[in-house]
Amino acid sequence: MSNDFEREMVVCMNRFFTENKKKGFAYRLKQSHFNTQYVDIIVDSLDPVYYLAIECKSLNGKRLYFTSNFHKDKDGVHQVDNISGFVKYTGRRGFLAVEFRGQGSKNEAYLMPWTTVLEFFETSAGISIEDFRRCIPLERVSGGYRLPCLNPL
Repeated sequence: MSNDFEREMVVCMNRFFTENKKKGFAYRLKQSHFNTQYVDIIVDSLDPVYYLAIECKSLNGKRLYFTSNFHKDKDGVHQVDNISGFVKYTGRRGFLAVEFRGQGSKNEAYLMPWTTVLEFFETSAGISIEDFRRCIPLERVSGGYRLPCLNPL
């Protein structure tokens, strides 16, 4: 996982709040071997629409795989299941942010609602770039990405 993409996503989310005059703040969680980190980015807001948990993946190729792009914890619990539990118990809306590197002349990135990720997790080995293209696209801008809108589910 590219920490650059995580940083770019934090900037992207905070830019979204500033541009849309919304109250919210995105930040990365510090990674540690001794603490469980359920997701890469937390977004806090008093507005439940923007109370989010975002997992980030940056990959080469045109498909995300549940076996190779996610991991299992020391107890054998799949990362998707851990994130699902975190989203459920905290009341956050979950998203998967994926950056496909090297797709033509530029990278492509998308946000997929966690409920959609779960549908794929239950029925297939992965998610194609075409499936992500049907979700929320992130616009490439100087120094990162821009989120044009985040529609409530």
